[in-house]
Amino acid sequence: MAARILVVEDNALNMKLVSDLLTLYGFDVLQASTGAYALVLAEEQHPDLILMDIALRGMNGLQVSHLLTQNPNTAGIPIVAVTAYAGERDRQYALESGCVGFIAKPIDTRRFPAQVAQYLKEVSEGASGPAPSAAGC
Repeated sequence: MAARILVVEDNALNMKLVSDLLTLYGFDVLQASTGAYALVLAEEQHPDLILMDIALRGMNGLQVSHLLTQNPNTAGIPIVAVTAYAGERDRQYALESGCVGFIAKPIDTRRFPAQVAQYLKEVSEGASGPAPSAAGC
């Protein structure tokens, strides 16, 4: 069974790129363009991993991540920040909000599916913290 990944992204072009890449590599992709919808989908579908844009309109990705980690029904779902805010402070904020890792935008389309697979592998093995192969970690 393919891993189910929830992509939370409010930019249509970025959503298409990420979703197409993940689908091409055999992942089952769910899409949410708002933080509020991401909260609903995460609780209803319980994905294996959430890829969270930080700069969402309305409720930002850090707020959504925090809410997901505080909800007993979604607290166990690992979240990886995928964002253009790639400074060290931004990484720290993402980790403090509940993200287990960080992938900087623009994504490297050649490496991105492997980065996602590495996070899934670490989660399945019970490891915590950012994946060693992830860009910027």
